[in-house]
Amino acid sequence: MTNSFPERILISGGREIGGIGSFADSLREGFTALGIAAEILPPFGIFRRVRELRDPKILKILSTTAVFAAPFARRTICMAHGFPCVAHQGWLRTLAVIASFKLATVFHGTQLVCVSDYSALHLQSIFGLRVDSVIRNPVHPMFLEEAPEADRERNAMIYVGRLHSAKNIDRLLPAMRDLLDENSGLQICIVGEGPLRPALESLAGGDNRIEFLGGLPLRQVLGRLRCSRVFVSGNPTEPFGIVYLEALSQGCAVAMPASGGGLEIAPELIGRQIFLFPTAMEREDIASALRKALKAEPVIATLSNYSASSVCQSYLAVDARFTKRGFFQPEGIR
Repeated sequence: MTNSFPERILISGGREIGGIGSFADSLREGFTALGIAAEILPPFGIFRRVRELRDPKILKILSTTAVFAAPFARRTICMAHGFPCVAHQGWLRTLAVIASFKLATVFHGTQLVCVSDYSALHLQSIFGLRVDSVIRNPVHPMFLEEAPEADRERNAMIYVGRLHSAKNIDRLLPAMRDLLDENSGLQICIVGEGPLRPALESLAGGDNRIEFLGGLPLRQVLGRLRCSRVFVSGNPTEPFGIVYLEALSQGCAVAMPASGGGLEIAPELIGRQIFLFPTAMEREDIASALRKALKAEPVIATLSNYSASSVCQSYLAVDARFTKRGFFQPEGIR
């Protein structure tokens, strides 16, 4: 096995605004802090860098479409940010995603890494894939910056994410509106875009206490979280949830389904800063969790294990399994 750090690192990104984009940017900053040059490529960009893809001195961390480069790769970590869901992605996309993960376990130049034990369990037990390691996602460094001293009024419940049926925001919104009627001065902020937005705006019924902000850059998301009391999520199959980390880092309580990879983030905070509701997501159950979350005192969670540099150290530990020729021997690895 090699004991040397990679000369540099290539990371495939995703949408400019979104979880994978934040993931890639966080890794780049983390590796830079460790003294290793890192570059973010668009998902298809790696296919134009075949020589570097084959170079055993360069570590590649590939997500989404870029994982299909696995057959040509050496010294490459393929990321499974989740697992496919036929109900929301359809059979063709589901089969394509599984095929990409399978490629990451067939060729000796790659390892497959999951972002949560929850995701790893599904890929191993349902799809029969080999998972070489679990490395939970980092929180972007800006969310670990010390907040300016100011008396901020926290008067909002906030959702941040895609406005897609998989996120169940249409099932959250009626319960959130119930809390508006119970708490004078409370507002709802919905950050994100997606096909569900027209239906959500119809549900809001022109209520001026509900604000649709569209997609926002990370710095603006941070500012909104600092003014919010509760972050709300409705995805029971969330593979991990970087936005949970972002919300907790800014003192928000979190209301979320009692399932998914988000339960692994800070189990010690469940019942104190994280409040769960059943996955059936009945309106009253969601409202009950929201009431408890609104009563919680804003506390900045300690998330040092999720700092970019700490997570990057975990990637370097996985990288150390590659031989000097950039190949990985899976014997003895779960």
